[in-house]
Amino acid sequence: MTDPLDLLQLRLGHRFADPGLLRRALTHRSARRQHNERLEFLGDALLGFVIAEALTQRFPQATEGELTRLRARMVSGEALAVAANELRLGEFLELGAGERKTGGHRRASILADAFEALVCAIYLDAGIEVCRERVLHLLGPALAQLQPGETLKDPKTRLQEWLQSRALERPQYHLVSEQEQAGVWQFEVECRVPPLPDPVRGAGGTRRAAEQAAAAAALERLQTHD
Repeated sequence: MTDPLDLLQLRLGHRFADPGLLRRALTHRSARRQHNERLEFLGDALLGFVIAEALTQRFPQATEGELTRLRARMVSGEALAVAANELRLGEFLELGAGERKTGGHRRASILADAFEALVCAIYLDAGIEVCRERVLHLLGPALAQLQPGETLKDPKTRLQEWLQSRALERPQYHLVSEQEQAGVWQFEVECRVPPLPDPVRGAGGTRRAAEQAAAAAALERLQTHD
């Protein structure tokens, strides 16, 4: 019988020499005493290091403050939950009965924590070089979207500042839909801003990510018409 974790290892691009590390990384504290919180602790530090290293190489002219904000964006709970959703990590989590009933497999905080634990598990299983390689592979698309010279504030903040500078009302966000397909959640959010006659929509793996996408689209439209 095929191990169900084979699919996850294929998505990760890493086959564990010690499968027990992988199983522990996927075990929430609600399920058993041997859970993933210690792995999560070290995984958080490993992610911070790998992303900080990548950012200093990618943006050699950036200040410490700019690099700090970029790193915070890359390793935020929201960003890690999106990466976890892309792996369909929720399908593989071991949760207690209570967490299962309340949808813990799709809760952003649980997914982000499991992603951190997974990073640590790869490090303990194969060392820092493989860990770095896998982190940059998994978070590479998000890292590639960061452009030199772009504003480091998130789209919601930039949109609000744009409106405030023109004495306009704050944007309003409304959840349009949330759907799950094969363990992956997709949220769609509508953003209404005073200068635009119609709402602008955005989608993402978490509600916050969808709001950010909608804000970015609204800001682009406003700047085009400005």
